[in-house]
Amino acid sequence: MGLTKQYLRYGPAALFGLVASARGNAAFVALRGERGRCVAVPACEHVFVWDTRKGEKVLILKGLKQEVSCLCPSPDGLHLAVGYEDGSIRVFSLLSGEANVTFNGHKAAVTALKYDQLGGRLVSGSKDTDVIVWDVINESGLYRLKGHKDAVTQVLFLKEKNLLVTSGKDTLVKWWDLDTQHCFKTLVGHRTEVWGLALVSEEKRLITGTADSELRVWDITYIQEVKDPDEPESKKSKGSSLGAEDDTGEDETLELDECPEERLLKCSKVGSIMREGRDRIVTLATDRTGKILACHGTDAVLEVFSVLSEEEVQKKLEKKMKKAKQKAKQKSVEEPEGSGELSLQEEIQRVTNIRASAKIKSFDLILSPKGELKIVLLLQNNIIESYNLNLSAQVPQAVRTSKITIGGHRSDVRTLAFSSDNIAILSAAAESVKIWNRSTLQCIRTMECEYALCSLFVPGDRQVIIGTKTGKLQLYDLASGSLMETLAAHDGAVWSIALSPDQRGFVTGGADKCVKFWEFELVKDESSIQKRLSLKQVRILQLDEDVLCVRYSPNQKLLAVSLLDCTVKIFYTDTLKFFLSLYGHKLLVLCMDISYDGALIATGSADRNVKIWGLDFGDCHRSLFAHDDSVMYLQFVAKSHLFFTAGKDNKIKQWDADKFEHIQTLEGHHQEVWCLALSPNGDYVVSASHDKSLRLWERTREPLVLEEEREMRREAEYEEIVAKEEQPVVAGETQGEMGLAGKKTIETIKAAERIMEAIELYREEMAKLKEHKAICKAAGKEVPLPVNPILHAYGNITPSAYVLEVFKKVKSSELEESLLVLPFSYVPDLLRLFSEHIHLGSEVELLCRALLFLLKIHFGQITSNHMLVTVIENLKKTTICRVSEARDVLGFNMAGLQYLKREIEAKDEVTFFADATDRFEEKRRKRKKKEKMVLAVV
Repeated sequence: MGLTKQYLRYGPAALFGLVASARGNAAFVALRGERGRCVAVPACEHVFVWDTRKGEKVLILKGLKQEVSCLCPSPDGLHLAVGYEDGSIRVFSLLSGEANVTFNGHKAAVTALKYDQLGGRLVSGSKDTDVIVWDVINESGLYRLKGHKDAVTQVLFLKEKNLLVTSGKDTLVKWWDLDTQHCFKTLVGHRTEVWGLALVSEEKRLITGTADSELRVWDITYIQEVKDPDEPESKKSKGSSLGAEDDTGEDETLELDECPEERLLKCSKVGSIMREGRDRIVTLATDRTGKILACHGTDAVLEVFSVLSEEEVQKKLEKKMKKAKQKAKQKSVEEPEGSGELSLQEEIQRVTNIRASAKIKSFDLILSPKGELKIVLLLQNNIIESYNLNLSAQVPQAVRTSKITIGGHRSDVRTLAFSSDNIAILSAAAESVKIWNRSTLQCIRTMECEYALCSLFVPGDRQVIIGTKTGKLQLYDLASGSLMETLAAHDGAVWSIALSPDQRGFVTGGADKCVKFWEFELVKDESSIQKRLSLKQVRILQLDEDVLCVRYSPNQKLLAVSLLDCTVKIFYTDTLKFFLSLYGHKLLVLCMDISYDGALIATGSADRNVKIWGLDFGDCHRSLFAHDDSVMYLQFVAKSHLFFTAGKDNKIKQWDADKFEHIQTLEGHHQEVWCLALSPNGDYVVSASHDKSLRLWERTREPLVLEEEREMRREAEYEEIVAKEEQPVVAGETQGEMGLAGKKTIETIKAAERIMEAIELYREEMAKLKEHKAICKAAGKEVPLPVNPILHAYGNITPSAYVLEVFKKVKSSELEESLLVLPFSYVPDLLRLFSEHIHLGSEVELLCRALLFLLKIHFGQITSNHMLVTVIENLKKTTICRVSEARDVLGFNMAGLQYLKREIEAKDEVTFFADATDRFEEKRRKRKKKEKMVLAVV
């Protein structure tokens, strides 16, 4: 048997060049007890927490593979809920930076997240049209609410009532009663998608934002508050009308009541507030107090409104009445009617408009106790901006306090290059060139440029050359960061640039059907005595088609040129005579490279194929289907016949050009990969994508076995198929508004398999024990029983205790789904074990939860099984007894804690925890005063 070729695995080393992704939303988070300073933003699959004052990254919450789509901080400020594109939700601790809880329930991207007032429940809305309520403390799903016909855009808990309001792209706003888990009211007055919701005026007003320039305002009246005990039932039922016309009489508002006999609230339109933007609402939100309302569309303007409180409305009304009375006295006319009410525009006043430097994607705001409003904006072009707004000023003006930009480019990176010493990385986009240190990933130089398409480091790594879309070559000096020279090289875009192997010059190909040869030369600088580097054109090769890519062979004898006619032409470098034509691609050849020994040339095309050719005769060795979209970049690894390709399908792949095999896929980018660069020693790969991120991949010492890779790919495909399968049907569950919160995943299937294996082991051990007893009886003496190695590893526990151990290890959020997958043949044994353990009083809460769920889904089979009658009877007695005991213990502990709290409060004569925030504020004021004094002295 011959030796197998050994490959080394490339793994992800770092993500850089990204300030924030535009997919999710920005959110203020409290770090070290300080609010309004740190902001959490999505960054591809991770979440970055930035200190807006220092412009530094203070925390990275690492994700897995899926892109972040939504963020929501908990009310206590200790946790951050993160929603992902695949529908999963992870709850991170901001103290440790680790994910404590994972919820799997949605089939598509999470679009909205919100905590309730205490932070015990979390509600999520998704593109799959479902709303799910999760129990954060118990780490499990409570229920799924079905009703929307399109993606859910916003979800809000009401603080005082156990109600939920949701909006969707189906133009509906739905009110849900969480006690009965049903939708009791649907507002259908909107003509277009409802993109945002906000509750103001102590939850007595609802504001909705749609695809037009109106913010619709709805009055909420809670029926319990207005009920008259003497009023007959017939009148109560007629109390609310089906249709109500707004002030302007424009559109009729219809309210659908799915439960007419039980009305919890009445919602009627009172009018509209006009926005300045003409496009759709993107984000509509209030601060925590509900005093400030802000919104923005698809442009760069944030509109800020102030909502008056009841006291302020009363004061304003008194002033208005006073003025009206004075006017009436002066004119000796009766007081005009309607002066006893404020208009909607007076109650919700426009404060100011904030114009950002680019399109706004999301924002968050926080109102400090002093009345200063802090706003953070996440912009489309990889920037975070912070603004302060002094609301007490006569004319409030927003002041920009910080702008985080240094960490990345404003637009997509279109070209990358490595320096000859493998240390520096060049990245260039439409507006700037940046030089990065590979080891620290810090940006060490930023230079303004025109739209860059190709680049290279000049030998010596002290200068760089950029080829632009306008046909210019720009030469930059890295030491000073200045532009040394600009040459008009081509009449069209400079698509490709290649350094000659002798390092004395380079070649460029452009859209003007020319290949130009350049040499480096030293010229006298007028401003200084020293000579400086310059570029000199020496030759030109005129062709019939636009040039897309040029490459030298390593011995500099041949030049390969990719043309617009989908062919690659090979020329002799010295005479520029035609040598070979490589044709076979159906679409444009966008990239190519020649191996280190000059034996092979690999070409990548927009037809998604990579072709490997011999350079001696121009024969095609193999055509490989490389990517699911255009192949954008291709490069050989130094001193080998291995090469990397980058595609528009978000993937980077490594191939073997000798064996024509796919070695590995580097997955990480979430959008099209535009370009990549390999370090001269082949240890590093850097790639740039449309998701604004740059990723560094490092060659590890870990050997890669192709058969194992194929097996892993097959497993990943199987897991995807499992996730897409139909969810198991729960017996007795109607296809109504409510459903189970979880979904079947590979983890739930594995958990069910572990439970099944544990029950199998329990059955085997019970059979062995029975057999052993019979042997001992026959022998008339004790014979030692062989110990099961698994039970021995757990410390010689009993088989029933082992089943309980396995059960305890199932994640709380996956318990119901795991039991749903479990076949009924295992349920009788499980019920007997539950009876045994509940009787002993171990894990009562967990076992009761599992027991009730099993009874619910297998009710028919359990009740018709005569063998289980005694088991169920025993469970009935022991469960009620043990649950009562557990409740008594909880009640006793609660009473004890409350007593201790009262004792401490009485002892210290202070309200417990109440003035902790005041003390903290006082300390901070003193510290700031001290710092100012020190600065003054300095």
